[in-house]
Parts: sequence; C-alpha cells; structure tokens
Amino acid sequence: MAEAVFYTKEGLENLKKELDQLVKVERPKISQQIAEARDKGDLSENAEYDAAKEAQGLLELKISKLQDLIINARIIDESKMDTSKVLLMSRVTIENNANKKQMTYLIVPEKEADLKLGKISVTSPIAKGLLGRTVGEQVEIEIPAGKVIFNIVEINR
Repeated sequence: MAEAVFYTKEGLENLKKELDQLVKVERPKISQQIAEARDKGDLSENAEYDAAKEAQGLLELKISKLQDLIINARIIDESKMDTSKVLLMSRVTIENNANKKQMTYLIVPEKEADLKLGKISVTSPIAKGLLGRTVGEQVEIEIPAGKVIFNIVEINR
C-alpha cells in the first residue's frame, strides 16, 4: 500500500477534477485517434497509430497514478490546527530582519505549492525553517541566496 499523502479539501478536489478530465475527455479523444489511425490501413508502418498507442499508454499511467493518489489521500482538518506554532496549513507572516519587509505564506503539502498564491511547500527551505516555531521567534534560514533572518510576526489558520 502506498503512503498516505495529506491534502487540503481544495487540493483533493483539484486532483479529482483532473482525473475526471483525463477519464471523460482525454481517454475518449485518444481512443478516437487510435480508431482513425487504424482505419488508415497497415498498422506495421502506421506512425499515427504508434503515436496514438504511446499517448494512450502514457495517459493510462497518469490516470493510474492519480487514482492511487486519491485513494491514499488524507484531508487535513484545519479546524483542529494549533495556531501557537507553525505547522502544515499555518498561514505565517514573517518579517525579513534586513529590509523589514513582511511576507505571508500558507504552508501546504508539496503538491499544492503555488508561490504566486502565497502557498509554499512544507519541504521548502523557508517552511522547514519555520516549522515548530512560535510568534516572536527569530529564525535563521538558509535559502539559495544565502542566510536570512526572519522574525515570526503572526500565525493563523
């Protein structure tokens, strides 16, 4: 059995939508391409048929992986989150000690990270440095640009 992976309710819904799209739209489209290529004659020299069959194999693999992810997914109950320290699903406001710039991030499971939306992966250097810390703590975090000192200003759900 595969390892359980944690998702937000929204993240799991997005996975289900993607699976639905692959099964109901992409799978029939590839089946149609295979049928059209098959109608063109000799399959031993039919590049369209070979390409469609390869695309079908890749699609089926992707569908299988998504199904496994969904089966093993666990939803994070945000209502039971402890806001006294930084955890997965914490919304954290930090201040860069050097330039006093404040940033707010939501720490999410790796597959839900989207920096444009302020969602950082729990496995990112910043999130790793913040996990388990409390408001008022000063944290030194090694990022690709070097070491940066942040103050934890606020923790929310």
